Amino acid sequence: MAQTHYFPTDRVHFQWDTGNEPVMEIESGDTVIVETRDVSDNQIGPGSTTDTVAGLNWDRVYPLAGPIAVRGAEPGDTLAIDILDIHTRGWGWTAILPGLGLLPDDFPDAYLRVFEFTDGDVIPFADNVRIPVTPFFGTMGVCPEGASAVPVMPPGRFGGNMDTRQLTKGTRLFLPVQVPGALFSCGDAHAAQGDGEVCVTGVESPMYAALRFEVQKGRSIPSPQYQVPPGSLTREVDLGGWYGTTGVGGDLYKAAQDAIRTMVAHINETYGLSREDAYLLASLCVDLKISEIVDAGEFIVSALLPQAVFTA
Repeated sequence: MAQTHYFPTDRVHFQWDTGNEPVMEIESGDTVIVETRDVSDNQIGPGSTTDTVAGLNWDRVYPLAGPIAVRGAEPGDTLAIDILDIHTRGWGWTAILPGLGLLPDDFPDAYLRVFEFTDGDVIPFADNVRIPVTPFFGTMGVCPEGASAVPVMPPGRFGGNMDTRQLTKGTRLFLPVQVPGALFSCGDAHAAQGDGEVCVTGVESPMYAALRFEVQKGRSIPSPQYQVPPGSLTREVDLGGWYGTTGVGGDLYKAAQDAIRTMVAHINETYGLSREDAYLLASLCVDLKISEIVDAGEFIVSALLPQAVFTA
């Protein structure tokens, strides 16, 4: 009979490593209740200021709940994770971290915003801006084969720091098992994020969730896959329309930068937000899309701003 387990809140790790001992071993079909810390490992809290960013101990960034061993999982199998439920703890933060993000040269200085959203439905970004709470884990992965002190960022074919906002409640994630037992871990939860996470942070939040695991024997996949049920992503509904800016050229990365630079200017000029807040808002709710990639090496990247986040 399938069982429900409670992952201990005092057990985290900060790197992918085959030497990380499993905190628990479960059966295929079991559910685990996890409570994760924010990505700073509680270094940033509700009362923090921008000065806190400069003093971050980066050895404590990306605390992951895990590893969880799933009995019977072997390399070549697939681990399916059902996100049965996921909730924030009612607050979170977003920051510009010097040297990181899509536009590090445009925004060289640290900047921090802390949000409280105890009603659980929207994040009050500004007087006229409300962002829907759509929680997900930025990092969900199995241990990579042969990993030894591997940083959590960037992701890989094992999953990891995917920052894929579609991994919300009701989604089923599939990961290719790399090591015996799979050794699954998760963390880096976001209360909201746009596709691309352009300033390198979403709304970083402590989170709790219910995850169910299933080993799919003999099914091999090359990299993560996921199945999203209808109606689970509030921004996919075309409420209020979208405003798009574009970047055009032969380099997708530069085109993405140009699209976001133009979007930052649009938000700043149209809605009166500071450039820093416009950049944060782009990271939280603007979606980057490849609009065109087939015409002789001249690509178009679009940045789409949902109009529904503006209340007036």
